[in-house]
Amino acid sequence: MYNFEFERPSSVDDAVQSLGGEALALGGGQTLIPALKQRLNQPDKLVSLTGISELNGISMLSDGRLSVKGATTHATVAEQAREHYPALADLARHIGDPAVRNRGTIGGSLANNDPAACYPAAVLGSDATVVTNAREISASDFFTGMFATVLSDNEIITEVRFQVPSSANYQKFLQPASRFALTGVFVAKFADGVRVAVTGASENGVFRWADAESALSANFTQSAVENSSVSPDGMISDLHGSAAYRASLVKTLTKRAVAAAS
Repeated sequence: MYNFEFERPSSVDDAVQSLGGEALALGGGQTLIPALKQRLNQPDKLVSLTGISELNGISMLSDGRLSVKGATTHATVAEQAREHYPALADLARHIGDPAVRNRGTIGGSLANNDPAACYPAAVLGSDATVVTNAREISASDFFTGMFATVLSDNEIITEVRFQVPSSANYQKFLQPASRFALTGVFVAKFADGVRVAVTGASENGVFRWADAESALSANFTQSAVENSSVSPDGMISDLHGSAAYRASLVKTLTKRAVAAAS
């Protein structure tokens, strides 16, 4: 580790004012702290968001969407979202281990956009809106690539607003050591169609499987995607699994998610 300044503001406005230059916002630190230890990030200041009360909590909005504030931990989502969005709660319940779930935050996960993180699939699959201190961003516009989003240096995720589907499920094939998704698929059924979001597989990060969405919107059964397939081109290939293996997992996990959601 190396020397840096540390601030723990009590409001979003104060946090935004502290950002800029080489400063970085710190949520639960489950990704950022290891990156600091390896010198992959070397900010001159960390601005902790954990002391900002307005960034914590879960509630239902008047329009039927589920609001999850940016510094809400995975453990809190797993507990408090069960009544309103069981699939999201179940996803959160299987992130990492208890230590990670009690420290990691939804805003930190989305801002980092790890290609194997679980929340990006839920956000994209739920057609969610990411709210920052400056604007509202559609999930379709938020993710721009591996570890990349449209967030600017002085933007903080204050809230995520989830559309709640009639049924949904998330299935992941986890890497046993890290418990990240080697591949994960979030399937959500809405009145106007089905959304299928995939994480852990593509070199460009989370994406939607359009062919499966069309097939499942017409027939929400496992057999609907039997003749569909995902190209291995552009898929991640590493010591844990080849590109072809991950492409095959997408289809397998989609079928499992459909069966569970049904």
